[in-house]
Amino acid sequence: MDIGVLLPTGTAQWGPTDDPRELVAFGRAAERLGFSSLFVNDSLLSPRVEALTMLAALAPATGTVALGTAALLPSLRRPVQAAQSLASIDVLSGGRLTVTVGAGFPGRFGMPLYALSELPWAGRFARLDETVALWRALWDGAGSFQGELFRFADLPPALTPARAGGPPVWLGGATPSALARAGRLYDGWLPYPPDPADYATGLHDIRAAAADAGRPAGDITPALFVSIRIDDDVERGRRATDAYARATYGMPLQDLEQIQAVVTGPADQVVGRLERYVAVGARHIVLRLAAQDLHSQRDQLERAADLIPAVRTAALA
Repeated sequence: MDIGVLLPTGTAQWGPTDDPRELVAFGRAAERLGFSSLFVNDSLLSPRVEALTMLAALAPATGTVALGTAALLPSLRRPVQAAQSLASIDVLSGGRLTVTVGAGFPGRFGMPLYALSELPWAGRFARLDETVALWRALWDGAGSFQGELFRFADLPPALTPARAGGPPVWLGGATPSALARAGRLYDGWLPYPPDPADYATGLHDIRAAAADAGRPAGDITPALFVSIRIDDDVERGRRATDAYARATYGMPLQDLEQIQAVVTGPADQVVGRLERYVAVGARHIVLRLAAQDLHSQRDQLERAADLIPAVRTAALA
C-alpha cells in the first residue's frame, strides 16, 4: 500500500510571502514523514512550476520516494523531446519515476491548450496512446517507429532509462474508453471518482480489458487521486476546502465534490473514507492537500502522515 502526496506547485497554493524554492524542502519532508511518492500536476501554460522541471529538482534532493506526474499532458510536448526528458529524470532519480498521462478535459483545462499547441482536439486519445508507444520504443532502443501519426525511419540512440523498458506509464480518466485503454496498454490507473463504488466498477472493467488482452491484472497498479483537508472542526475544514476549490478551479466545493474525490473532516473520518477506496482495490493513494499557503500545506502534510499506518493496515484486512 503506497501513499503519496501532490506537491503544491501552483500559485493558488502559495501565500503572498511564500518562497517556491521551499517546494524541494517540502518534498524532502514528505519523504522523511513516510510518504511513498511525490506527484506534480501539469499544464501547458498556468501559474505553476512546470512539472518536469519540478521533478528534475526533486530527483537529486530525495533518495527513495517515487516521483510522478498527475497527470502529464504528452500531446502538448514534442514527443521525442518529452521521451528524452522523462528518461533523464528516471536516470537522475535512480529509476523512481512514474508517468501518469492524460489527454486533457473539455473546457478551459483542455481545448485552449491544444489550440495554443496548434494540435487538433479531435483524435486526442489516439495521439496520446501513440505518443506513449513512441516513448516506449525510444526507451527500448528502437531504430525506427511506424505509427498512424508518427513515423521515423531512422531514430538516433536515445538516453536509456534506469529501468528496462522505461518508467511505468499510468493513465488518468474513467470513461469507458479510458478504462479499456488502461487495461490494454497502461501500467496503472489514476482516477479521482467521488464514489468508491465507481472506483470498484472502473477497476473491474480495467481488469476485464487486461484479461481480454492477455495481460495479468497484477500488471496494472490501481491508484487513486483524492483531495483531503484534515480538521477537527468539520465546518471550518469545509470552508477552507471551499476556498481552495474556488482558487484552484473557480468552482465551489459542492460542485467539485460531484466530479472529484474530496474528503474533509477529523482524521478518523478521513481515514474511514479512504478505507472505502482501499476496500475496493486502491493500492496507491495520491493525496492533494487542500491548503492555500505553504505553511498550511506543511501542517496538512504532517497531519496526513499520521494517517499512513491506519490506511496501510486497511489494505491488509
